[in-house]
Amino acid sequence: MSNIITTTFDFAHLGPDLILDAIESKGLVVESGLLALNSYENRVYQFLCDDRKRYVAKFYRPQRWQKSQIQEEHDFALELQEHEIPVVAPLKLGGETLHDFNGFYFALFPSVGGREFEVDNLDQLEWMGRFIGRIHRVSSQKSFSHRPTLGVQEHLIDASQTLRKTELIPQSLHTSFFAILDLVVEACMQRYESNNVIRLHGDCHPGNILWRDGPTFVDLDDCRMGPAIQDLWMMLSGDRHQQRIQLDTLVEAYEEFSDFDSTQLQLIEPLRGMRMVHYMAWLSKRWQDPAFPLAFPWFADNKYWEGQILALKEQLSALNEPSLTLF
Repeated sequence: MSNIITTTFDFAHLGPDLILDAIESKGLVVESGLLALNSYENRVYQFLCDDRKRYVAKFYRPQRWQKSQIQEEHDFALELQEHEIPVVAPLKLGGETLHDFNGFYFALFPSVGGREFEVDNLDQLEWMGRFIGRIHRVSSQKSFSHRPTLGVQEHLIDASQTLRKTELIPQSLHTSFFAILDLVVEACMQRYESNNVIRLHGDCHPGNILWRDGPTFVDLDDCRMGPAIQDLWMMLSGDRHQQRIQLDTLVEAYEEFSDFDSTQLQLIEPLRGMRMVHYMAWLSKRWQDPAFPLAFPWFADNKYWEGQILALKEQLSALNEPSLTLF
């Protein structure tokens, strides 16, 4: 195996020639240009092959995942696909789904189209509940051996330490920002329990679901062990009453295929808080990657951090309210 490239920006050496050489090393001849898709953690490109089909090449960020962890992601996608669940799984080329070229791990996928599903569309939510129930019926049959478990260490403790080291937070806002951050972290840690965990999609938000006569699930890059509610709560939007209607629709359809543990409803707000803190820390950690300041220029603005102080205060209030319930 090639040595892993270690550069300041991880992808500094991933140029067009290397990408094309990597793809063509797997027997595919690229006939179009490379269209960069909306991905920042990894580098993802769509292209037209000489067989007139469109494919997607995904280059994994060096040193983020071990080879065994990426392979477990691939195996999970293929397992779901074998159960006729609409998941975009990597292609097997030469009997392998994960390839190594000049130190970069990469995979090739079929290109699929569709639009983002509508979170306020109850018919589509019913579909989503049914398919997530099917996913969890399969995923609950065994555990990951190499992928991590969703927990407070990575998403709260490590994330808050990352934020304390960043220079992006204006000095004038330090006191107010870290005061509310600490309260949210403490409240999430007190309320979050990771009992009864299963294999999850892990990042099941609308951007990772394509809709065309039904859903297609993409991007299992964050799949991990965790509570089942993690794959459901990001479908909820609007005020509390609207969220209850949406939740009821999701759960009723979900239970056609999997049992739903209603005690996990109390995890929704801790999980939301964990996602907020982890997202800020993720952007901070990746800021030296040139792609991030270009894609998220507002992250370095005072107004963003002022907005986060307000958002964290609102999240603390949500954490102190009774948990969402079914009708």
